[in-house]
Amino acid sequence: MVKTKVYIDGQSGTTGLQIYDRIGAREDLELLRIDEDKRHDLDERKKFLNAADIVFLCLPDAGAVEAVSLIENPDVRVIDASTAHRTADGWTYGYPELGKEQRELIAKSKRIANPGCHATGLISTVAPLIRMGILPKDYPVTVFSLTGYSGGGKKMIAEYEAENRDEALSSPGIYGLTLKHKHLPEMKKVTGLEFDPVFMPVVDDYYKGMASTIMLQNRLLNGTPTAEEICLKLADYYKDEHFVSVVPFGTNDSKLYANKLAGTNRLEIVVCGNAEQTTVTAMFDNLGKGASGAAVQNMNIALGLDESIGLE
Repeated sequence: MVKTKVYIDGQSGTTGLQIYDRIGAREDLELLRIDEDKRHDLDERKKFLNAADIVFLCLPDAGAVEAVSLIENPDVRVIDASTAHRTADGWTYGYPELGKEQRELIAKSKRIANPGCHATGLISTVAPLIRMGILPKDYPVTVFSLTGYSGGGKKMIAEYEAENRDEALSSPGIYGLTLKHKHLPEMKKVTGLEFDPVFMPVVDDYYKGMASTIMLQNRLLNGTPTAEEICLKLADYYKDEHFVSVVPFGTNDSKLYANKLAGTNRLEIVVCGNAEQTTVTAMFDNLGKGASGAAVQNMNIALGLDESIGLE
């Protein structure tokens, strides 16, 4: 059996390690591993980047741009987990559940931009509502997005897990207060919103898991649907998806825990509310469907495989 050669550039970062955990034991893949003392050697990296069939970029934005510039082999397929290429021309956005056409684009693409974690939460709810004509494109969207601290990478993980850590870390931390978060451009472009959403991210004292909630005034929606009607529409939109599902209305409207789906590649949408107001919450693992799990799913699609391989 000819194995697909895979190289993770940035293999020691949180996302890189999580990707390795998901694919390291697969018999259909050959993982190319650069020596630890040469991972900053430009010539050595270039050799690995061009020897692979699939390259995962788990780097800061500038590093991802540099890595792409080093690839000369036209057959190399790149999946970039950074922010660098999510709105760039020539790159396919890696959220296959947008629709059948998105999955087909990913399958054909040589350049795939993996979604941001907070962006995944908003896009999973807002994009379908816009595509179904329920949410106007000029709607003033507001989103409250709660994440575990692993989303901040090694530095934040170390801060939260330090023996003598700052006591403030025991409570939720609201950030992005300038309302210029780096995920906003992809949120706007991929959903089709005419204006940036008011986006409030919050990090809390648990390792992984995410809950992103949009809050809607039903009178401002097309057709003034009830919360239950919105739930039914979303359920129909995602009815054929493996990893994304919608919880039946009224079965979970008392309390939601953001780490419910930690350790999985699943995303659940919970709709609550009434005839006047609606909340729509996307729950998932910020390191799974929000990062490395999504990257592996995109790789499976690009290789023409069952997209759930290694993700159950």
